[in-house]
Amino acid sequence: MAAPDGTLNCEDFSMFQEVLKVMRTIDDRIVHALNTTVPTVSFSGKVDATQTCKQLYESMMEAHLSRDRAIKACIAQTSEVVGQLREERAKDSDNLALIKQLRKEQTKLKLMQSELNVEEVVNDRSLKVFSERCRIHYTPPKVK
Repeated sequence: MAAPDGTLNCEDFSMFQEVLKVMRTIDDRIVHALNTTVPTVSFSGKVDATQTCKQLYESMMEAHLSRDRAIKACIAQTSEVVGQLREERAKDSDNLALIKQLRKEQTKLKLMQSELNVEEVVNDRSLKVFSERCRIHYTPPKVK
């Protein structure tokens, strides 16, 4: 899975996706987390909703940032491999194994790049749900 420092296995795309799925758990469970921690008006005296929303926001932002970094690191690593394979193909254009490997890496690169779009959708959805439930309790800092 993911290394403790948040790096992904960029070699195997199915492992890459599996780790991202695990890393997206906070976003998948945002509605549940908000329902169980942010009180409705009738129960608002029992919980510090401002602090709860702030902590949830911060952990959500941390998760978004670490996934973004991990995906971009894999894109950079795979782009480098594609570049090297292109150079090799330029020297040896008849090598079918090389051409096949290049195509495989290019496909993997496209799939990784499409994960950035998935990430954008996941993040937008989480932020929307968050702001619906927390806007009266906590206003996140403006992103520059």
